[in-house]
Amino acid sequence: MRILTLLSLTVMLWHCRSTLTYTHPDVSKWEKVTLDFAGPETAEDAGENPFVNYRLDVTFTEGDYQITVPGFYAADQSAADNGASAGNLWQVRFRPDREGEWEYTARLVRGDSIYLAEDPTAGKVVERYDGAFLVGPATAGERGKLMRDHPRYLRWAESGDYFIKTGVDSPENLLGYQDFDGTYRHSETFREGESRTEGLHTFIPHEQDSRSGDPTWQNGKGIGLLGGLNYLRDAGVNSIYFLTLNINGDGKDVWPYTDHEERYRFDVSKLAQWERVFDHADSLGMMLHFVLNETENETLLDGGDTGPQRRLYFRELVARFGHHRAITWNLGEENGPNDWSDAYQTNDQQRQVIEWFADHDPYQHYVVLHTHPGEEAFTAIYEPLLGNENLDGLSLQLGDPYSANEVTRRWIDRSAAAGAPWIMTLDEVGPWFRGLDPDDAADNNQDSLRALTLWGNLMAGGAGVEWYFGANSPHNDLNLEDWRSRDAAYRWSAVARRFFEEYLPFPEMTAHNELTESETDWCFAKPGEVYAVYLPFGHPAQLDLSGTDHEFDVAWYDPRKGGELIDVGEMVTAEDILVELVPPGEGDWVALLRRRERSED
Repeated sequence: MRILTLLSLTVMLWHCRSTLTYTHPDVSKWEKVTLDFAGPETAEDAGENPFVNYRLDVTFTEGDYQITVPGFYAADQSAADNGASAGNLWQVRFRPDREGEWEYTARLVRGDSIYLAEDPTAGKVVERYDGAFLVGPATAGERGKLMRDHPRYLRWAESGDYFIKTGVDSPENLLGYQDFDGTYRHSETFREGESRTEGLHTFIPHEQDSRSGDPTWQNGKGIGLLGGLNYLRDAGVNSIYFLTLNINGDGKDVWPYTDHEERYRFDVSKLAQWERVFDHADSLGMMLHFVLNETENETLLDGGDTGPQRRLYFRELVARFGHHRAITWNLGEENGPNDWSDAYQTNDQQRQVIEWFADHDPYQHYVVLHTHPGEEAFTAIYEPLLGNENLDGLSLQLGDPYSANEVTRRWIDRSAAAGAPWIMTLDEVGPWFRGLDPDDAADNNQDSLRALTLWGNLMAGGAGVEWYFGANSPHNDLNLEDWRSRDAAYRWSAVARRFFEEYLPFPEMTAHNELTESETDWCFAKPGEVYAVYLPFGHPAQLDLSGTDHEFDVAWYDPRKGGELIDVGEMVTAEDILVELVPPGEGDWVALLRRRERSED
């Protein structure tokens, strides 16, 4: 065994089962562990398909705790750099979630379509490997994995902090990038009136944002995309959205396979390069939002069922990328029935996908459903899934972005009433031809989207937004090369997130719009303790404090610029019943009322 780096613990285990060499390195809790296992010599295109007829599973044990993680065919240790498509290497990636001495047992087995076997003892054992390693405390600043233990928010397992998303969902074909091996556009046909693009992404404008130490490959490839992630993190973005399958979709340039007509063989070097990018995003604290197929691809695999093709596709994604700290598994872009296609997944087929991840993702990451905008689609697609405990949330698309508060509140309430609360995020804010305007667009819509969409979602108890860039915009959902086109929007989005993180006990708060006189003002409160009142149009508001018997200090927050609270030295009392809140300037404002502690006489 040899240790390559602390972040990648690499163990070479050879054919002879009786000869095992390992040591006890110090690996920190939550750090990425990569174990390399030597097996039969094979290749992506071998007659004996290594992705189908071989299966590696590794069971990790620490005390009474046990977790089994799928492995994958990796060709060799340097596939990202040398483009390897052949070799004798299998790998597993693991992220330990507790301290202690971990033992593992790995079984590489062979059999016809063995990857489908539900019986862990199935197949002929080709190799068995055993080992151990020691996991120490988490490093300073480590947040751990995003987990779900709250009805409306995700939480970092190590730090305990709750997560609000302020991300980007354009370009959807982020992985249609020229520096990835085996990546090409197989057709230049685009739907009339919708987004168009030429060539693959280069992200050249973001090469200036690359830094020494970024995980490039093949003598410096990847600097544009890696630099773009650096820029986005610095601008306040904490989530990126990307399709992993758009063969019949708009871009026709993203898939994990060796070519666009293949369904059972994977491009090992391409996926190793994807992992470099995902590792970098992970290190920057970003959520990886995996959108599993574009709407035109819903029935591409198994006619929409979770059959042999889809199960292999999901297994490879979980095996290669499931170890990352922050993941969303999204069933697909615009998933479900629509009025322009006969090929879509039914509710039963959606349930199959949801059930597969519940049963086979060892990390139990966040699973969401995205669909078409409008109440007709919501009723047809969301309603039958109410009460499904394995669906964690909705990835809402809104054709009317200004309905965010009302729609978010309604589905929070409906899902809670059904016994399985859903987390509500806005992941495509339309209309489709516009989305979020660039900063320099004349009469851009950013003030309206900030006030009525972003804050609308958050003040309803929603968990955040990813911004979509419409088809008729420059730097749109397919051809974006420069994320700086919406720099101002990322920054005021982060301003909203920081207000919630720094000033509100938001996991304990709920929407209480009934406490404001106007339907255009929103209240988010822990009644009797703290009230946030958002004034999207900057008009004075009235807040009903009846039912409490306290005094409250009033401060103001600027949603455009953020910064410190503006303390105007105002105090109100519940005895006033309806208290008037007058913003300190023009534009949208947030009033923060916090209970004043009574002094002891």
